[in-house]
Amino acid sequence: MNGSDATGSPYAPHTDAEQSRMLESIGAESVEALFDIPDAVEFDGEFGIDARSERETRRLVRSVLGRNDDLTELLGRGHYGYYVPSLVDHLADRSEFLTSYTQYQPEVSQGFLQALFEYQSLLVELTGLEVANCSMYDAATALGEAATLAERVRDTSGHRVLVPDLVLEGRRSTLENYVAGTDLAVETYPTDDANVDLAALEERVDEDVVMVYAENPTVRGTVEEGLESVGDLAADHEALFVLGSDPIALSVLQRPADVGADVVVGDASVLGLPTSYGMGLGLFACREDYLRQVPGRLVGASEDATDRRAYTLTLQTREQHIRRERATSNICTNQAWVALRTAMHAASLGPSGMVDLANRGVTRARDLAERVDDLVGVTAPVHDRHHLREFVVRVDQPARAIADDLERRGFAVHVVGEHQIQLCVAGVSDDRIDAFVAALEEVVR
Repeated sequence: MNGSDATGSPYAPHTDAEQSRMLESIGAESVEALFDIPDAVEFDGEFGIDARSERETRRLVRSVLGRNDDLTELLGRGHYGYYVPSLVDHLADRSEFLTSYTQYQPEVSQGFLQALFEYQSLLVELTGLEVANCSMYDAATALGEAATLAERVRDTSGHRVLVPDLVLEGRRSTLENYVAGTDLAVETYPTDDANVDLAALEERVDEDVVMVYAENPTVRGTVEEGLESVGDLAADHEALFVLGSDPIALSVLQRPADVGADVVVGDASVLGLPTSYGMGLGLFACREDYLRQVPGRLVGASEDATDRRAYTLTLQTREQHIRRERATSNICTNQAWVALRTAMHAASLGPSGMVDLANRGVTRARDLAERVDDLVGVTAPVHDRHHLREFVVRVDQPARAIADDLERRGFAVHVVGEHQIQLCVAGVSDDRIDAFVAALEEVVR
């Protein structure tokens, strides 16, 4: 009888005698004593879920999902729902993609590895930076990884990480969790009309700053106009300039490398996924100087024994692969399948298609702002800037009341101030835009 048979578990293959010796060695009375589990959450042996047939289960799930509100979402603020071509679903649902965990065996993973290589190549071309990894969890964790990278590569001492005061709360919270075990401290700098307040930022940047973070477009949809100055300011103080963006925006905006960005982070799932509100795909690109400090995995191209082009995981810097003290990240998985979908969507659009999609975000946002600005009691856009996808609207009535009235009419919008709502056109059809304008006209009367 082997150990797994003795314990009934393939994950703890130890006999009773072996367990007793280990417990005695560490001074514990039982295995249970090693864990401090509150009574309220401790498993009591019962799941409390009634057994159901497949038909009954499907009926239950349909009834639960049927309680969701059927709303047209003009939400945005980091979550965008572009149309995903059906070919992405059909190709990505092939079994060799769905059942692949990590492509450790290149001889059986060439197709998936090539797709990830193309994903990396897409980000390199869009950012102008030399290195991109083959995905992170989401934009927030990519930002956290950028901060810890900045601490590792900066030549002089320092501990301050500067982010704009408008940065999403969840993104900043994740960043603060990342730096909690380091000497880094997260601080904010002011924005002016939703863009970087360069004068205020200059006052805050000194030799103690290791990283300056900005976003383009911003969380309010505005296009940053002074990124080169931000990059110069960071470089003058030997701080890393980290820029947040996404593949669609990068199709028409200045390349990050051209404005002095050292690292680019963001969410690449604007391509390949519908709006998910939680599920994402973190992009991470940087200068070649930081190649050995890149978190996660890199796919590289080489040649096999017969001189054919071949792909493999060439760099794996997570602590599951190397010694903990040498690891650059403790994230132990990635979003390979989602990155695959992003690469497929981008390939189906092609360069001109991505530019067209981005330009539609500019023109449709501008057109909607003009239409709602014509309504009595509405001013749009609030910020005197160029916008991509979304913009802030001022309403004379309380914004929460306006949003609630719109929801009753089938539309969801963000409330971002006492008299401000935010509208996003990404993924909203023209006929629903027309219906929204009509609904807004009713509720602001």
